[in-house]
Amino acid sequence: MSPLTPTVSPLRQRMIDDMRMRKLDGKTQIHYIRAVRRLAAFLKRSPDGATAEDLRAFQLHMVDTGTSAPTINSTLSGLKFFFDVTLGHGELMVKVQPVPQPRPLPVVLSCEEVARLIAAAPNAKYQAALSVAYGAGLRANEVCTLKVTDIDSERMTLRVEQGKGRKDRYALLSPVLLERLRAWWRVGHAQGKILPNGWLFPGLDPMDSMSTRQLNRAIHLAHSFATHLLEQKTDIRVIQVLLGHKRLETTALYTHVATEVLRKVISPLETLPPS
Repeated sequence: MSPLTPTVSPLRQRMIDDMRMRKLDGKTQIHYIRAVRRLAAFLKRSPDGATAEDLRAFQLHMVDTGTSAPTINSTLSGLKFFFDVTLGHGELMVKVQPVPQPRPLPVVLSCEEVARLIAAAPNAKYQAALSVAYGAGLRANEVCTLKVTDIDSERMTLRVEQGKGRKDRYALLSPVLLERLRAWWRVGHAQGKILPNGWLFPGLDPMDSMSTRQLNRAIHLAHSFATHLLEQKTDIRVIQVLLGHKRLETTALYTHVATEVLRKVISPLETLPPS
């Protein structure tokens, strides 16, 4: 080992191995390691000797120093894994609890705004990708990892492989969306960007998929997809399946922002007989 290579303690390596065994996402592993590192910095000693009171004091420290609710909860999730799985002392986490997080309503674009945004995309690839995000309700990472073979024009579906919750599902493929994808395929294929059985939306290197950063705005379009379906009186359980939500309550969030639906709701006050 080179003297410049940072050494990894046996404790950290064991935690890394525990996460690898469970195939945790790379970003999740980074967040969990960072959480344990924060605790060690607070304790000024190895975290494996922490007590339940130490953990309680650490959470109070995060609250008192203005740490945001998402960061607190992410840190506690990492510590829970560390103490429960790596150390086998999950009981130490009894006195620490996640804090409530505010749930702001998603920004919803109007149908006209969606059309202008898609039309303003710099080229056919981005127009098609944004059309998929909005027209099929896919998340940015789901759009980026689509392959040419995921398009089923006979059944008019898009296969979403390992989407939300690491589950496969089928998404809506409308005739308009199919035509846009075919138009992009003709352009991309002629330019040598789309390889046989390759990515539907390749990056600069055709062997790589487009990055999610390039499709950040598609996340907002997915919110609009659900809301506009609600405004068109699509059954909320159908929307739940299309978006890959495990809980109906998650889908129900969009009912709070479906302005067209709200405008058509009749207040019970209006139905009272005249006094």
